[in-house]
Amino acid sequence: MTADQAPIKPACDLAKHIKRSNVVMRALWFCLVLIIFMLPGIAAALETKAREAVIIDATTGKLLFSKNGDTRMPPASMSKLMTIYMVMSRIKEGSLSLEDTFRVSENAWRKGGAKSGSSTMFLEPNKRVSVEELLRGIIVQSGNDACIVIAEGLAGSEEAFAATMTETAKKIGLTGSNFVNSTGWPHPDQYMTANDLARLALLTITEFPEFYHYYSETEYTYNGIRQRNRNPLLYKDIGVDGLKTGHTLEAGYGLTASALIKDRRIIVVVNGLASKKERSSESERLMDWAFREFNNYALVKKGDLISQAEVWLGTAGNVPLISSQDLTITLARKARKKMKVTVHYEGPIAAPIKAGTPIAQLVITAPDEEPISIPLLAGADVGTLGLIGRLGAAVDFLVWGESG
Repeated sequence: MTADQAPIKPACDLAKHIKRSNVVMRALWFCLVLIIFMLPGIAAALETKAREAVIIDATTGKLLFSKNGDTRMPPASMSKLMTIYMVMSRIKEGSLSLEDTFRVSENAWRKGGAKSGSSTMFLEPNKRVSVEELLRGIIVQSGNDACIVIAEGLAGSEEAFAATMTETAKKIGLTGSNFVNSTGWPHPDQYMTANDLARLALLTITEFPEFYHYYSETEYTYNGIRQRNRNPLLYKDIGVDGLKTGHTLEAGYGLTASALIKDRRIIVVVNGLASKKERSSESERLMDWAFREFNNYALVKKGDLISQAEVWLGTAGNVPLISSQDLTITLARKARKKMKVTVHYEGPIAAPIKAGTPIAQLVITAPDEEPISIPLLAGADVGTLGLIGRLGAAVDFLVWGESG
């Protein structure tokens, strides 16, 4: 049979989410319906002017909002996040350093320099520039010339580098991305999805914490020219510390941004907006909504005692069930009050049982949420009864219906 055991008492107070009586639940539902009837706007879904938008929680990876999240779109300069990811990966693996230098080619100067009319770092041809300078030029100044110098320095040509970008993107789970250049310059075969950008931002933050501080720089001066970071949210006191803007006529105005408030980090991606002002206000609004409407809840720690499972023909009648991992979930604040926690296992569990064996599941359910399940492990060894003990258990079962 399947056992559903609601009374769970780990370190946190999950027990208060046990199923309530039908009378109480009917009253709660009546109040909820009444509130919604009186205030119809409270249940309205989030809307955005962005053509594409995604919001995720960085701790749990939970998708909080998506509008055309898997639609291929021109990412403009937000695709530079992939160029930067490639550089940071090479530094971390040891094949590149911040002090290494690359020469500025004539091609990089003409395609991405001052004469190109595009975002530029104002590099000079034939000059050697350090990797750190180029990184800051890409991140803060969105320099197309810096991207091309990096691409040529690491792969010989921008085309070859773009091919490695696409290959790496697939390896790290960016399933809706393709690159033909390092800059985000418009091209029908240069595309990403909002979901991919959010994932790339998360990987950048988690894999390269020692380099992430570059994204929070509000200005950078190179060649005597000071340029300000185009990320509008860096200048507002809302915890934003990165990442990258983008804009072309085809793409509209876009932003991949991340904010850290206390111990929560939110990542927002927007694209297809009509102006810089709209990009700023809409991305800030979505960020505020995510922090306000959702929260993270640390439910259990690895090794917490969750419950007991009944044992058949064992030297002990029960075996402790312990958590196999830490479990933190992201829930809408209003959904937490209706969260239910149950333990599922096929029981009684036949002895012998070895400690550490997965024998049950902890299942978390909440309104409008997919169920979350983690394995529960046997917290102790349980041996098998001897012959006399098994005979006694069999008699007890026949007479009293008890399993052991």
